Amino acid sequence: SSLLLMSGVVATVGLCRRLARRRLRSRPLLFAFLVEMFSTFQICACTNELSLLGNVEPQPHTALTLTYGFTVLHGLSLAGSTCNPCGTLQPMWGGGTSLRMGGLKIGAQFVAAVFARVFMHFIWSLEMAEPHLGALSQGCSSPMQTTEMQAFCIELLFSVVYQLAVLRAENVNPKYRVHLIALLITMLVYAGGNLTGAIFNPALAFSLHADCFYEKFLSYSLVYWIAPCLGKFLIFYVF
Repeated sequence: SSLLLMSGVVATVGLCRRLARRRLRSRPLLFAFLVEMFSTFQICACTNELSLLGNVEPQPHTALTLTYGFTVLHGLSLAGSTCNPCGTLQPMWGGGTSLRMGGLKIGAQFVAAVFARVFMHFIWSLEMAEPHLGALSQGCSSPMQTTEMQAFCIELLFSVVYQLAVLRAENVNPKYRVHLIALLITMLVYAGGNLTGAIFNPALAFSLHADCFYEKFLSYSLVYWIAPCLGKFLIFYVF
């Protein structure tokens, strides 16, 4: 049921992106906002669902396999979208994207993060699948299983590694690049998922752990917003 749900989300987002391309090419700002929102919604909704499957046996093979598979699927189906505020900041900082367009895309990413959370909570409330039972009663799932400083350093390091890999893979054939990036993300999730969740995406982190942001805003914004963005700026200045 979870796989069908995520497949349905991917198919629906693909249809929405296609319709936006056909109907809104003459309105670039609205087109950019909607495409980025649809794309980020797909990643956030699917990752919310995947977060419920972390304990499916055999552990951690099932969760890692699904992470790799859906990361490849996102990479193939969401070409042209960053779905990550950190990825949008780099062209803004380098002058490749206007402040207005960059701000619009970041706004779209956080709007999508909220919509995805609301949508998935509605789906979970229907309790159509076994993983959904009791999912809404969990509250803050406390993804940080280490000190704030260590969590900050982990998310910073993972952001640097990820962004550097994306830069180095720009000249790789897209058919292979998506698998390389997916493999890297899966390895990072395996290495640090039990400590911080290995998210390194501010919008996705907010969608997954909004309750935690509400309860401990300063701590979670430092680890899941500032650390990944700082990693992006370090890559920009060094490379």
